[in-house]
Amino acid sequence: MALPASDIPQLLAARGVPYRNIDILNWPEAFPYRPEVQFAIVRNADTLLLHYRVTEDQVLARVGQDQGPVWSDSCVEFFCQPEGGDLYYNFECNCIGRLLVGAGNGREGREAAPASVLAGIDRWASLGDQPFADRLERSCWETALVIPASAFFRNGLRSFEGLRLRANFYKCGGTDAYKHYLSWAPISAPKPDFHRPEFFKPLSIGEF
Repeated sequence: MALPASDIPQLLAARGVPYRNIDILNWPEAFPYRPEVQFAIVRNADTLLLHYRVTEDQVLARVGQDQGPVWSDSCVEFFCQPEGGDLYYNFECNCIGRLLVGAGNGREGREAAPASVLAGIDRWASLGDQPFADRLERSCWETALVIPASAFFRNGLRSFEGLRLRANFYKCGGTDAYKHYLSWAPISAPKPDFHRPEFFKPLSIGEF
């Protein structure tokens, strides 16, 4: 039986899996706000387990459907590129577990994941799964994803065994004073742009 996303935080804690920070301010003059954001990721042969922990001063959850503009909410993102090609995937998740998933070689012309792929990604969010009005208060929230190999729908993956990924992880959202664009790996670009695979870096993933 597949592990449910709601069990991921407990599993990672029991295994002592280390968390990594999403804390790079690539555009500090325009967007100086830095919430506290961490992620941990592990895999078995055919599944990635991904957990985010966030503390921020404003939480947005306006988008209540998959493949909507989740980046405009309090959003965490995982962009990754299988080794040996130009194609990369975006897995964007707002704080209530709504997903935007696509594939392509750049920002333009991306192919949206079909409904069957979205249905196969289990997700859990500590704030529930219903949209809510903006919360201007310091809040801690978590979200977790179970991403099967089949979510890499353009590559036809059946297993993560031996697969090498280059990746970046992001946190965005907020309005006015709290607008932010954080990354795990630095991005050298004149303005916020997460669709920059040239700045992805090799991702080490432990097994569970």
